[in-house]
Amino acid sequence: MNRICTALALAALTLSANADPIWRFSFDGKPAAGDTTVTAEQLYTRDRTHGFEPGSPPNAAGQPSFFSVDLPEGNYRVTATLGGAEASDTTLKAELRRLMLDAVQLAPSATETRSFIVNVRTADIAAAPGVEPGRVKLKEREIASEAWAWDRRLTLEINGAHPALRRLVIEPVSVPTVFLLGDSTVADQGGEPYASWGQMLTALFKPTVAVANHAESGETFRDSLARRRLDKILSVLRPGDTVLLQFGHNDQKQQKDGSGDAGTYQAEMRTHAERILARGGVPVIVSSMERRNFDADGRLKPSLLEYAAAARRVAQEMKLAFIDLNAMSQSFYAALGPERSQAAHPVNNGRLDNTHHNNYGAAQLARLVAQGLRDAKVPVAAQLRDDLPVIDPARPLPPEQFHLAASPGFTQLRPLGD
Repeated sequence: MNRICTALALAALTLSANADPIWRFSFDGKPAAGDTTVTAEQLYTRDRTHGFEPGSPPNAAGQPSFFSVDLPEGNYRVTATLGGAEASDTTLKAELRRLMLDAVQLAPSATETRSFIVNVRTADIAAAPGVEPGRVKLKEREIASEAWAWDRRLTLEINGAHPALRRLVIEPVSVPTVFLLGDSTVADQGGEPYASWGQMLTALFKPTVAVANHAESGETFRDSLARRRLDKILSVLRPGDTVLLQFGHNDQKQQKDGSGDAGTYQAEMRTHAERILARGGVPVIVSSMERRNFDADGRLKPSLLEYAAAARRVAQEMKLAFIDLNAMSQSFYAALGPERSQAAHPVNNGRLDNTHHNNYGAAQLARLVAQGLRDAKVPVAAQLRDDLPVIDPARPLPPEQFHLAASPGFTQLRPLGD
């Protein structure tokens, strides 16, 4: 019976393909015309094509729930109606903890509708000018614990102190895309205590831009080429789309193993920029943020200046937009000082990680990247939220004033293809 229902649903979508199908879901038991009612007991299955992920029941005290729906690769506008009989506080994230709506607070019986854009992708690479068809060479972790970033589903994390999701409308859209390529400081991190600026940048744009995060932990410009991450972006990039490039931490390690230096780093960066330009994209060079490292006198000790200078040089020579996140991060750390700057970094197994960031640190770096887009006059900066103020790295939001619903990750993540 389920197979028959699925076949009918696919046939209906085929018949209405030219009409851009819209998916509508009701969670409050009061469906509008055309809505599909979703109950707390309705779990996702392949045949059903939508539902709550098994093991993540909605409304469990202190636990986020995860709702998935099968969708083709592309960009989607998600319109969420929030609110309930009681006062509510809802945070929504998409795919692998990409922040979309942060702590929307409503009075009892009040409702509010918010929209945001989610990019859904797969590892398949379609043929395009200068790009051979194939697949991204995913790492083992991307096939298992990070599979939600690559599957044929849109997954929403429903979180917050008192979450209340009443209705979802999901529709395909044609909007500009901001692609991200980088390392672990940019990549979608799967769970607490880690986060990245790439996961936080999504919440800083209006619902007129998609952010597609193709960064991955442990990688370099060379890895981006070898694993075909750049090819994947080029296969779907449209003229005018933006690509932010931030590597450096791992590229620096190639000096130790003798496989590269600042010169090869620049050459590989140029290759990326040239190929993006050839497809009509807008490459933006981002220097790597510093590691948090203070000397005994409380002065910051930079460790990536050579690579930051190399990134600036390529941007100048190729006349590309440049965001000096290295310099801005130094100002950010210095403003907080040796002790308070620890609040920007995760503690893992009792040890402070001075390279990566937690939710607070990632959110502040995302704001610096957004300001960098403005300062460099990158066209897509016009699509940043109107209420986003000018960001001064020397005057960061105090960590004591920051709060984001914890997102520990879903331990029952399905393998890719399940």
